[in-house]
Amino acid sequence: QVQLVESGGGLVQPGGSLRLSCAASGLVVSDYAMGWFRGQEREFVAAINWRTDSQSYTDSAKGRFSVSRDRAKNTVYLQMNNLKPEDTAVYYCAASTTYTYLPSDYRYWGPGTQVTVYS
Repeated sequence: QVQLVESGGGLVQPGGSLRLSCAASGLVVSDYAMGWFRGQEREFVAAINWRTDSQSYTDSAKGRFSVSRDRAKNTVYLQMNNLKPEDTAVYYCAASTTYTYLPSDYRYWGPGTQVTVYS
């Protein structure tokens, strides 16, 4: 049984940082493209390729967010810096056999973690 569990969300002021974690069980994160999405509409935030470790980001995340993974811990991370109020959302990690920004291509999803940026 595949499980993805996000953690690390919380309350932060504008300009602050958070690091989200996505712990996987039942799959190996290095065998999948791992993506981060946010909100009810599953807006694409970032993804990491399972073969090359190349990354992609939505324009609003470029220069502020960084996605990475730890194969030994079977965990994917999203480092978020210089957070803004518009980053407020529930953040989800997901796994796909395709390196893509489309949420419909991701088969496995975590339950999400809330990020709130307030002033």
